[in-house]
Amino acid sequence: MRTFTAVIERCSDTGLFVGYIPGFPGAHTQGENLDELNKNLKEVIEMLLEEGEPKLEGEFVGTQNVMVM
Repeated sequence: MRTFTAVIERCSDTGLFVGYIPGFPGAHTQGENLDELNKNLKEVIEMLLEEGEPKLEGEFVGTQNVMVM
């Protein structure tokens, strides 16, 4: 069992949830709700893992608030 961290945003044009795995080429998808997005992310990750162990190009570290005056 592996765990990947997904970044999720909501597209203001379509209203769809968009998710991707930082540093994992091709690991991105969308869904009408968070459950659908999670299912779609799982499917795309499983498909990509069938091609072999990915060489991750980066690692999710976190988020940070930046104050600007």
